Amino acid sequence: VGNNLSANRLCLSDGPAERSAHGRPMQDHFIPQPTCIRGSRLPAPGERDAIQHDHQRRLEALDRLCAAAAECGVGADPGRDLVVIAEDEVSLLEGAGGEWAALGDAIRAWRAVLPLRRLEDFGFPAGADNPLEEANPRLRRIGGGVEAWAYAAEADGSVYKFYRPNGEDQLIGSAFGFARGEETTLRAEARWGDYRELLEKLVLIQALGGMVTEVVAVTPEGILVAKQVLGEPLPQGEDMSARLPPGLIEIPSRFLRANRDHPRLFFLGPQPYLVADLHARNFVRGSDGGLHVIDLVAAPWPQEGSAGEKLITDWLERVRSDPGASALPGACDDEL
Repeated sequence: VGNNLSANRLCLSDGPAERSAHGRPMQDHFIPQPTCIRGSRLPAPGERDAIQHDHQRRLEALDRLCAAAAECGVGADPGRDLVVIAEDEVSLLEGAGGEWAALGDAIRAWRAVLPLRRLEDFGFPAGADNPLEEANPRLRRIGGGVEAWAYAAEADGSVYKFYRPNGEDQLIGSAFGFARGEETTLRAEARWGDYRELLEKLVLIQALGGMVTEVVAVTPEGILVAKQVLGEPLPQGEDMSARLPPGLIEIPSRFLRANRDHPRLFFLGPQPYLVADLHARNFVRGSDGGLHVIDLVAAPWPQEGSAGEKLITDWLERVRSDPGASALPGACDDEL
């Protein structure tokens, strides 16, 4: 990712951006950067494309940062210490050139696509033991769980999600881990994820036509701040099995069991993913009347667990071009 990639490109790289009354691009209510999200308004297709482009570039910048850090022996995992690294962290070492200069460039490119901001910038009080639990005159808490707390902006209703890292082990969000199953080839269980997996989840949500989500900032404590279009929650317990987003492929039970609702296969480009946790609480109804996913649990389909299973590898190749393909050629899955 080049150094010219900055957060100021958000919503300006493709299609007409939403403008303020003064003709300028909309600015976020809390930090000085452009935004495409205002309450329940759904961004235009060009704006969606621009946000997805920024999600993908952010992943590329993180991969570049991890690779550069590994070359300098300072850790390659996308954990909190690396994600919140200061822009000038290695400035004194960059003069040596080589790997240290490359790391300095990678840090600046990363900070350009994920700025560091304090919780106080979002209206939370400074000095509190847990600022997210304190009263905030600018944000009203509307929900949340283990991964993140959600707030609605008093100004326009836009949803701000604060993803909290899990203590000292620097884990955040959720993803799937895979193991061999007893009654099925693979068993998938949700676990804590890392920052890359969290950012990748936002790409998948948008690729599935989910509610548009921008990444706003990360705090020095490692809290990732995202901004999402406001939608109307669905009734608790509503059956989503026949209302899932298009592009999701049902997985034969002989291949995989997961401990989250409605596990499905999804191809993002050439890469297959397991996507699940698609229950009613993770959907909202948008201003267009459509259903949009707002959260999920996912992971790349494991190559190691499938490589020695010819039935799975053959099925993956068939469903890539024919989503309705059965586990065995010419057979109905209900009969297997």
